Amino acid sequence: MRPQHRLDVIQRSVIREMARYGQEFTVDGPVLRGPGTTAVAIREHPGDDGGHVDLGYVLQLGRADAPVVWDCAAGLGKTEEEQLDNAVRMWATTTASTVVELLERRGEHGDHYRPERLPGWHAVQGPAAVFGFASGPLGEWLSDHQVLPALADALRPEVGEPEPDRSRVAGVKLFLGGRAGEDVAEVRVNGAVSERASAALRSLPWPRGERLCWARLFVLLVSEHALIAGGVEDAAEQPAEPASDRLAEAYGGRRRPLLDRWRQARARRAGR
Repeated sequence: MRPQHRLDVIQRSVIREMARYGQEFTVDGPVLRGPGTTAVAIREHPGDDGGHVDLGYVLQLGRADAPVVWDCAAGLGKTEEEQLDNAVRMWATTTASTVVELLERRGEHGDHYRPERLPGWHAVQGPAAVFGFASGPLGEWLSDHQVLPALADALRPEVGEPEPDRSRVAGVKLFLGGRAGEDVAEVRVNGAVSERASAALRSLPWPRGERLCWARLFVLLVSEHALIAGGVEDAAEQPAEPASDRLAEAYGGRRRPLLDRWRQARARRAGR
């Protein structure tokens, strides 16, 4: 597939998937402009091996130091267009929904919490996408556990200390699954593999079945002080409610199972 055709397919897919979250994006040359100062940038995946996409969710377009949440996703399908379309759908279900929740802070697309042993950071954890055969046990385990706190000691050197006066974000992607004896566990921080965090993830007692299944989820870390001070407020059109009030409500609210969020996202895509 020619580069321009690939770009067209990816852009159409992003526009469609983001519309399911009430986010209107339009093509502006090589980027897609969204609400407020948000945008989605697209870059060629190294190797150009079919259904891989690299997408960057820009929070404050036009600022040289603006946070950009980059993530790579892969999709399956009979054609390259179908693979790209499925890759964007996977990105939207896990990564983009987490960014939307960070911007809106309504508890609709993810959970908010203070991660243990990562002081000063505020975490937003989006839906877990679970796929493969006999995936029920793995999905239920993820519904009952917040994985990030168990990885905090391994992640601390990777994410560093929060910066109160800046709206820096750290994106943490988790991929786990496989089957008994052939399990896979990978943690990426801002796109780079963390060997320590990956080893910590593999040591957790998530269920390993006899058939292949996997799970993918994404967590955003942002400085709690920057969030309360409005460090990411101008990225999208926000309600007038103070960020500190929203944080207090999120911390005091009841946690909703992440698998339920994935099921809701799947139902939304199906138009139900």
